Order: sequence, then C-alpha cells, then structure tokens
Amino acid sequence: MEGSHLRFPFLPGPDLQNGEEGRKLMVKTGLCFKESSAEMEVNYDRKEGLTAFDVSKAGVKGLTDDGVAKVPKIFVRPPYELAEESKSCKSNLQVPVIDLSAIDGSDSREKVVNEVRIAANEWGFFQVVNHGIPLNVLDEMIDGVRRFHEQDPEMKKSMYTRDPKKRVRFGSNYDLYASKSANWRDTLSISLPASDQLDPDEIPITCRATTIEYIKYVTNLGNTLFELLSEALELKHDHLNTLECGKSRALVCHYYPACPEPELTLGFSKHTDPVFLTVLLQDQLGGLQVMFNNQWVNVQPISGGLVVNIGDLLQVISNDKFKSVVHRAVANLAGPRISVACFLKGVIVPPKLYGPIKELISEESPPVFKDFVVSDYMEKFFSKAFDKSSLDYLRLQS
Repeated sequence: MEGSHLRFPFLPGPDLQNGEEGRKLMVKTGLCFKESSAEMEVNYDRKEGLTAFDVSKAGVKGLTDDGVAKVPKIFVRPPYELAEESKSCKSNLQVPVIDLSAIDGSDSREKVVNEVRIAANEWGFFQVVNHGIPLNVLDEMIDGVRRFHEQDPEMKKSMYTRDPKKRVRFGSNYDLYASKSANWRDTLSISLPASDQLDPDEIPITCRATTIEYIKYVTNLGNTLFELLSEALELKHDHLNTLECGKSRALVCHYYPACPEPELTLGFSKHTDPVFLTVLLQDQLGGLQVMFNNQWVNVQPISGGLVVNIGDLLQVISNDKFKSVVHRAVANLAGPRISVACFLKGVIVPPKLYGPIKELISEESPPVFKDFVVSDYMEKFFSKAFDKSSLDYLRLQS
C-alpha cells in the first residue's frame, strides 16, 4: 500500500497510524515513507529503527506481510556502496560444475579430483551434480523451510532470539546492530553438536522430518567432498576427515521475501564463510553471486545441483592452496527465494588446535597462517559486520 504507515504495536506511546507524535516516531525510525527524503534525513534515528525492527520479532516477512511498498531506511545500503554498485562489472562466466558420478573409477576419479583442485584454488566455489542426494529430498527440504517461514507469525516469534547459544533459533540479520545496512532475509538456524545428539523435538514440526532426512544425506556428502579435497591436496583420502573438519555442523535456512526495491538493498552482504566447507541448497529463483577476478558472477541454479564453497578455515589449513572467496546474495523483486546452507565447522568442544597441515609446509612453502581454535575464530567473525574479513586475524606477517 503506497505511502501507508506500517503497524508496529510493540512500540510504546501514540497510535502509529494517526497523530503528530506517531508520525514523528515513524519518521525517526525510518519506518514511514510519506515524508520527504529531506525530513527523513534530518529526523532519522538508525538505532531506534533497528531496535523497532528487532523487537517486532516479525523479521523481514513481517514487513512484507504489512504491505511495505518501499524499503525501510535501515535496509538501504550506504550511498557510496550504491555508487560503487552502479559501476561494478557483472560477468557471464559460470562457476565450475562437477559430476560426482565418476568418483568410483580410478581414472575417472582422478579427473574429478583435478576438477575439484582447480575449482577450489581458482574459484573457491563449484557446483556438484549426481551427488547421491535424491531430488525429492532436496525439494522437500526447500518446501519444509518455506512452511516454517510462512506459518503463523506468532509461532515463529516464540523462537525469535539473538542468543547464539540456542541450538535452534529464528531471527533476522545476525549482525543487525554491527552492519552498515540490514539485509532483506530471515533465518532459521539449527546447530548440530559433535555428539549428533539433537533432540528431534527441538526442530520445528513444520520442517522436522525433512530436515532430519536432509542432514543424513548432506553429512555423507560432506565426508565425500573432504575425501576429494584431501586428494586434491595430494594427501591421503581420509586426511581432512581424520582432522574432523566436518564434526560440528549448522544448518542455516534462509528466506528472502520479494523486495519492492531490490536495487537499494541486499539479501546477504558480501562475506566469506568462517567454516571449513559449505554445502548450499538453493531454489531455482537465483540470487547468489561470487566474486571472481573483481567481477560478480551469478551462480545459476541447477536442478538437483548443490553449491560447494571453501570456507576460511580450509584456506588456513591448506596454507592458501584453496581459497575462501567473497560472495553475497542480491535481493529480488520476485520471491520468496529459499536457500539452505550446511556449514561444516570442525571440532568446537572440547577445543582443538588447527593450523596449516604439516605435509603442506616446506622451506619453499612456509606457513602463512598461525594455529587457531575454531571457537575463537567464530567469536572474532561474529563480533563484527559480515562484510569485513577475519582471515587477516590469522595471517602471519611476512
């Protein structure tokens, strides 16, 4: 509804749709679009706008359900970012697509390993097909995430939290108060401890069965990918699995509502992943972009395909042989877009020391990173805005 005021009953004081005081408050928080841009610049209070959005517990979908016709100011990217965006180059290249059906034969497996080596070194990203996860399992996972996010808002609000210690939680924008602009997405997060003992009842019933089934398949795929990556590093096939790089996992289920002004915001700001490996399931709408040769490359969805990307921690232990690269998700006029990222995080509890693999270190190739504990790196990563790299925290000075 063009020019209408959003209804946020959690805000104290005057009726937000009527009266001068209500009008001033809506302008101040950036949730009103009837005023002139000059008035909004003078009166806008970003912190109050962020707090108002956070306290609503309704997420971005709550805004779209209220009929928002313009992007609230807390989501609008800074002017310099928008100016850079207008000048940035887009590429028609595509990330490598690797067929895993050939990994059982010695000669064909060597070909796949070489493809993985090139992709992990040059792109940091690749897509896999014929990976062993049935298409119906992928489709049902997407449908389950959709059901969760599109259920009665009050059910989701009961799970809303910013507490990272909660193993299952609903929220919007992990870095809401640290970022320069909020992102146009909501998220259901499910953390899987190393013990694998997650009570199924903790998972929302709307996606419980599909999530449990998907986790089994993607865990097995993760083990296969670590074998191929080990061989790509010319190590024994079980090297990365012996290091337990996939021991702890997190399933992060994103919901990107249709955006009325996608050119002003992002679905997910540019970032790298603070993990060993990410396996991403995305629907057919598209929106994921990877930075390659200083250009944004669209990762076109492939039916039945999964996106795999190298995380920061694998770049560290590979001693820079594999690359964790910047990526983002754009906002879309159409929607919702749904994606499910499985993060393979390694051993978190009890603390385990990781560092550049000694077999990859030599006089000609000295270590370029220091040793680390996963939980310390995670804490560093989540203490800042996502668009700031944390790898320099571990990089040794030359």
